Amino acid sequence: MDSKASPAPLSILAAWAVHAFTASGALLAFLAYRAVQAGQYRLALLFLGIALVVDGVDGTLARLAGVKQRTPGIDGTILDLVVDYLTYVFVPAILIHRAGLIAAPYDSVAVAAILLSSLYTFARTDMKTADNYFRGFPALWNIVAFYLVVLAPGPAVSAIAVAVFALLTFAPIDFVHPVRVRAHRPWLAGLTAIWGIGSFALLVADWSAPWTRLWLILSLAGAGGLLAVGGLRTWRGPSR
Repeated sequence: MDSKASPAPLSILAAWAVHAFTASGALLAFLAYRAVQAGQYRLALLFLGIALVVDGVDGTLARLAGVKQRTPGIDGTILDLVVDYLTYVFVPAILIHRAGLIAAPYDSVAVAAILLSSLYTFARTDMKTADNYFRGFPALWNIVAFYLVVLAPGPAVSAIAVAVFALLTFAPIDFVHPVRVRAHRPWLAGLTAIWGIGSFALLVADWSAPWTRLWLILSLAGAGGLLAVGGLRTWRGPSR
């Protein structure tokens, strides 16, 4: 039996399907951009949230489908980075600008800070540690835009928040990858679920004040827990 036999057609099709799934994030970025242009900022964030889910699971699907072996001519990592820059950085920056979350002329400075600091993140060859923590703020501007829209802290606080996170891009601190980090996995799954449920609920409906507070508490608690895991990793250093 030839050990170097070509992959079966169905396995190749499955690998291409995973690449198409990853590429769908670009279409979600376009839909989010159209929603931003129409002033439907929560709808835009919902599309970006769906793109976040796609990005969270496509890596697992890629490994299961063996895309590196079955589609060697396509670099899934580069494809993923291109889509991520659109959904994590470019469209959220436009949303922050178009929604007037930061007063002019500082909004243009904020957008420039978002776009340029994120390029540094995406270009780093050491973006992640050996145990899959991000080094510095991992350009999650979709999450920042979400909280600026939901919390509406005002132009000054929004500008400060963008400045702080842009600077954290270069800081020697760690941020957890909730899917790839193996340590604390049950806790990470729970925190991610709590954050996802609370955040999704805030986007899909107009709730009464008590329900809005509940969903916001869940969202902030989940986000705070994930940040705390990264802070713990920064303080303790890598696991031995």
